[in-house]
Amino acid sequence: MSDLYGVERLPLPRAQEMADIDRRAREEHGIPERLLMESAGRAIAMVVQALYPEGTVAAAVGSGHNGADAYIALRALKSWGREVRAIQAGSQPPDRALAHRWDLPVEPVEGSAEAVFCTADVILDGLLGTGTAGAPHERATQMIEAMNGSRAARVAVDGPSGIDFSTGAVPGACFRADVTVTLGYPKVGLLFQPARSRCGRIIAAEIGFQPVADDEVSAFVLTPDWARAFRPRRAPDAHKGDAGYLLIAAGRSGMSGAAVLAARGALAMGAGIVRIASDSANRRICQTAVPEAIFVDIDDDGAMAEAGEWAHAVVVGPGFGRDKRAQLRLDRVFETTGALPTLIDADGLNMFAGRSDALAQLAKSRPVAITPHPGEMARLLGVNTEGIVRDPVAVAASAAQQLRAAVLLKGAPSVVALSHEPVLVSAATSSAAASGGSGDVLSGACGAMLAARMPRREALGVALFYCARAAMLGPPIGRSSLEVVSDLPAALETPGAETPILPFVVFDQPPPR
Repeated sequence: MSDLYGVERLPLPRAQEMADIDRRAREEHGIPERLLMESAGRAIAMVVQALYPEGTVAAAVGSGHNGADAYIALRALKSWGREVRAIQAGSQPPDRALAHRWDLPVEPVEGSAEAVFCTADVILDGLLGTGTAGAPHERATQMIEAMNGSRAARVAVDGPSGIDFSTGAVPGACFRADVTVTLGYPKVGLLFQPARSRCGRIIAAEIGFQPVADDEVSAFVLTPDWARAFRPRRAPDAHKGDAGYLLIAAGRSGMSGAAVLAARGALAMGAGIVRIASDSANRRICQTAVPEAIFVDIDDDGAMAEAGEWAHAVVVGPGFGRDKRAQLRLDRVFETTGALPTLIDADGLNMFAGRSDALAQLAKSRPVAITPHPGEMARLLGVNTEGIVRDPVAVAASAAQQLRAAVLLKGAPSVVALSHEPVLVSAATSSAAASGGSGDVLSGACGAMLAARMPRREALGVALFYCARAAMLGPPIGRSSLEVVSDLPAALETPGAETPILPFVVFDQPPPR
């Protein structure tokens, strides 16, 4: 199995958006609800058969659509010769017509659930679905605990019972899946923690929905096919100028590492030429660590003016400092780079803390992109970090509009937002990115894409995808940011999965690591 499979254009709806897609399928496009249920149930059954071809399959059958899907999956598996058992987990049993006259009784939960789940080889969680809000009630909690207590392989139908499908919150008891078969499209909450750790491997099954327009969902997934479609391609006769000239203003005295990592990230991502504008004390280290780059004394007005006229894009902020001297240098960078596409990161953003209006004003004179982590975003907007991580998709979209900037909000996963465009969510995540300097590498990679004249949203999305892919190429612990940089060229050439495990699979992501 590859580290990630996904079709190029993959919607990532919230719970209500998915409900609206389902409603339009029935009311506007004449797609029968029963047909969608049959497709869903059989898709679940085929995934179970492909991954767990032997043993008894037991399902918690709730009263909603997830319960019906699980019941249909049991019927299909039974018709293929598997031993199956159904436990009534909701107030009402499923429609017996869904059994197609197969002998498929639904056993009462009292006295049966724990014994059935403990002897099963595979468990299907069809208890709660996208319409459920808040923590599961006591009876549902007991059912979830009984399923989690089994040693069987655990498969969630659409998503684990107990998660918020829109935000990824887990307000109470939650099913812990080895595999989640999500139906139609992956729901946005599945990709965000803490729900992501409860989903295991996520497989999205196409079940017959109509195409989804950009304005019908809040977000789309960054997948290998998307990244390949948008990344720059070099012509056989390309020269350095075609690849792009990037100015990186980074590193106060003693912080040369930030400048080095940003420059290495930019060059590995394909920048034609990089100039590093930094404190003169950093010259020797920068020229030794990145001999391909040209060093510029950031306090030399003439050299900075020349660099600003030369560059196609600028990155400013990594390791910059926050004192008065840093502010003067930041102002000099903005003065000498005119209307160049400008990416602001790290200390560059911290110097706008509580002054988001000043950043929005700057964005009137040039295309601006920012790459904050949640703490930097909170300081910029003057809010608590908890409010940022509660719903990163909504926060990034709102900030992009307020600041007139393209926003790459870093996290697990990271998201990219630009006003009037759907948010892009990175599905490729690795804890290997949780190391010092990874943000500097990312800012340099983003700058390389801006210098290649890419639109801001696509530039940030492509750089984010391939930096995450590079982090996934090695072990999750013990890798330095320089090692991730070294893997960037290989990541750019990695095609990803070309063939899904089953024809209807449109997304396939392994458990987080």
